[in-house]
Amino acid sequence: MATATPANTEMRQAALAAGVGILTMSALAVFANFAVVEGLVTEGDAEKTAHDIGDAVVMFRYGVAALALVAVLDVLVAWALLTFFTPAHKGLSALAAWFRLAYAAVLMVAVGQLAGVPSLVGDDVGRGMHGASQLHTEALMKIDAFHDIWDAGLILFAIHLLTLGCLAYRSEYVPKILGVLLVIAGLGYLVDSFGILLSANYSAEVAMFAFVGEFLLMAWLITKGKSVTLGTLRA
Repeated sequence: MATATPANTEMRQAALAAGVGILTMSALAVFANFAVVEGLVTEGDAEKTAHDIGDAVVMFRYGVAALALVAVLDVLVAWALLTFFTPAHKGLSALAAWFRLAYAAVLMVAVGQLAGVPSLVGDDVGRGMHGASQLHTEALMKIDAFHDIWDAGLILFAIHLLTLGCLAYRSEYVPKILGVLLVIAGLGYLVDSFGILLSANYSAEVAMFAFVGEFLLMAWLITKGKSVTLGTLRA
């Protein structure tokens, strides 16, 4: 049996932190994106969007807070994955971490666009019909800016997944299939992000079918990753 060294303990803790972090982020992102942003926003209709957000402004604020927490957790996950994969390849691990940190920074900028929306769709008394309409249009523009910034940031996340996939594939302690699936996930995000940037009519969502690599990595880190020891690594 492998000896429980401080390095082994650190790797196990990093695996658990990364897995739990990704799981928590996934739950927060599903709530914030689908229940809040997608659920309350009607594309191209500023008045309906303002009305729906105004009726559920507390939930909208919670959604914004959830997305901000996702960005914070991305920093934690970047550190944990760096610690876990450094024995496999120090340079690639650092590169993957930096791309995830850059993505987290872009996501926080995008979330900042949403933070100002509630004040623009609040009580319209005293604003007048024309003034309220302008504010509602501005609110929808901020939401559109959130999507644009986030979509661009996903290019950084895609490169993070591609690098992570290479790390997983070349390691001796992670199933190679996870590396392949992570690369596929990264390519899916790249296709979607560049598709949106290059075509106003792009509607495919390749990443929706490529997320399985991220999910399986999360599950593996929580259930198997915490038992990995340095004794299993390449000499």
